Amino acid sequence: MTIYRLLLSVVFPLLLGRLVLRVLRGKEGLRDLGERLGGGQAAGGRAVWLHGASNGELASVRPLAEALLRADPGLALLITANTLTGRDFARSWGHERVRVALAPLDHRLAVARFLRRHDPQALLIVENELWPNRIEMAAARGLPVIVLGARMSQSSARNWARLAGLARRLMERIGALSAQDAASEERFVSLGLDRGRLLPRTNLKTAYAAAPPDTAFPGLPRARTILAASTHEGEEEVVLRAFALARTARPDLRMILAPRHPRRARQIGAEIRAAGFSFGQRSTGDAPGDAPVYLADTMGEMANWYAAAGVCFVGGSLAPRGGHTPFEPAAYGTAILHGPDVSNFAPVYAALDAAGGAQEVRDAESLARALDALSDPQAQARMAEAARVALSSLSQDADQGSLVQAVLALLAGGAPRP
Repeated sequence: MTIYRLLLSVVFPLLLGRLVLRVLRGKEGLRDLGERLGGGQAAGGRAVWLHGASNGELASVRPLAEALLRADPGLALLITANTLTGRDFARSWGHERVRVALAPLDHRLAVARFLRRHDPQALLIVENELWPNRIEMAAARGLPVIVLGARMSQSSARNWARLAGLARRLMERIGALSAQDAASEERFVSLGLDRGRLLPRTNLKTAYAAAPPDTAFPGLPRARTILAASTHEGEEEVVLRAFALARTARPDLRMILAPRHPRRARQIGAEIRAAGFSFGQRSTGDAPGDAPVYLADTMGEMANWYAAAGVCFVGGSLAPRGGHTPFEPAAYGTAILHGPDVSNFAPVYAALDAAGGAQEVRDAESLARALDALSDPQAQARMAEAARVALSSLSQDADQGSLVQAVLALLAGGAPRP
């Protein structure tokens, strides 16, 4: 922990300078910076601190959060997110017992200020937001620290194992943890989590509800629009080559390319031009549909792109990233294609593939063939329906009701202390 704090002290001035630069460029305001430094307006009364990284995590935990609020009329939530779009999404819930802020930076001064100002009564963490200072300092104040829908990939477990002392310390401070799946559960235990602190397994994303898109795009006919979602470096080249092959038979095809990291937009734009395509760009205000490719290089708008596309290639699966969630494209009735590396959601993709609700591709040629097979809107609809049925079965297996009761009991009695 000491080494982590020393390293953080070294990089903190650089991080703070970057945030100040965002304020000067108008990307964030002074109030936003204040919240990131642990400030923000503190409402009266104590609330449970619920933290999720951004829209996806908060959308997945929303049914559980609302179930907690219904089950305990005296409960209030203080929801934090790392991004402006995540904060705005939580604000859109419009619940009178929910307060929202940007999460404090994981620096001792920011976290201490946040805890003093808001005085939460517990910390609930969604998925894998394991920030050492937040966990350590919340536990030191006697707050129950509970992780919900925790996910630990094999590569993440290897990385944490290299920091064995820090990992064990954090595991000792986690009062209770609900893992997404058995593999994640075992990885947390191997890092030092006491098995007695395990809660019922629940994959929060099985309860994901599709949010309505902000905007409709008539220039993108859904059956002829392909979404490449959350792509990583190396995947855009493959996807664009497959798109070019598919367009030889269907020249009216359109593609939305939504990279995982929009900061790579310049590099991706060069790849699109190298592939021989003109393109529009969301960040510059171009209208979709005017060019074959639309570069969706913004954050917080995935609902728009899922709703606009009949077929979705899920990124992080051709690159060795473990694959991204299939729950969101499935919720929008989008036919799902993915690469071979789906280790982050292996049981889910296995169920989808077996039911015909998703299909694996391995290169540009197999992706082009899959796009050709899904040229018919009815074929897209059949795959989407198969995915809905398969995921519905997984959702029925999820023990979210037991998790709600377990969390409420911990909040009432306090989580185990290290």
